[in-house]
Amino acid sequence: MNKFLTWFPALMVLGTVMYKPVKEATETKPVNKDISFAVYKGSSYTSGIYDNTSAQVHIIVEKVNTKGERAIVWDKTLDSKYVSQYPSAENPLKQDITIHNVNPKKEHVVVHYTLTYNSKGSELQMEEGTIVNDSNSGKVDISI
Repeated sequence: MNKFLTWFPALMVLGTVMYKPVKEATETKPVNKDISFAVYKGSSYTSGIYDNTSAQVHIIVEKVNTKGERAIVWDKTLDSKYVSQYPSAENPLKQDITIHNVNPKKEHVVVHYTLTYNSKGSELQMEEGTIVNDSNSGKVDISI
């Protein structure tokens, strides 16, 4: 019993010392997610039918946690312009942003964009969504 009482405090101290590094190793640290947008026309739009057709792009970036709760962290609307005025895929409009403090085990980043086409007063809206993860390197291509 005497030996047990001698080793017990030593085991308690050792357990306390070991707990902190193990806890730090299992905790995930927030990271920054870099997102790169490229907006370009996916067609030449040289036909006369497109002369009065414009397009507007609305981009929303959200953090989504494991409970499904969403928080908008970036929101931008590009000015409407004629579809023929958008640059080609070789020279796109670019925008780079950084989303700070993303917990990779509890959150992910989602990019939503809405393309609104207007042709002689008729509107068409198209929505797309992309989850930003390591496999797509944060690149979001938006083809008009």
